[in-house]
Amino acid sequence: MIKKLMLAVAAMVATMGFAFAQVDVNKADAAALDSIKGVGPKMSKVILEERTKGGDFKDWADFEKRVKGVGPKNAMKMSSAGLMVSGKSMDGAAVAPAKGKMPEAKPADVKGKADVKTAKPAAAAAKS
Repeated sequence: MIKKLMLAVAAMVATMGFAFAQVDVNKADAAALDSIKGVGPKMSKVILEERTKGGDFKDWADFEKRVKGVGPKNAMKMSSAGLMVSGKSMDGAAVAPAKGKMPEAKPADVKGKADVKTAKPAAAAAKS
């Protein structure tokens, strides 16, 4: 019983680290841009040069227009990987979780199982 309890607690702790890799193109440095799938060192250099030359990107259309090699498909992929323009993801893009992180699991509500919140076996939780 204790092993099951410890396993349940460990599973909850492991899923609490869930986070999204959100990188704003107007604030990011080369390393942050490189962390986005689809943006490599060459692309991040082009983005930074264009941002320096023309100022912040106003929206996704401005980003696509000014950054050579970025079209609607690439922009959608980058947005889905966590890239944002002026704090916004591209319309219709699903944001993926950060690398190495697992999506949050919701604990099942099963009677007779340990009370994970208080780390007590079911029998002890029923008495309190």
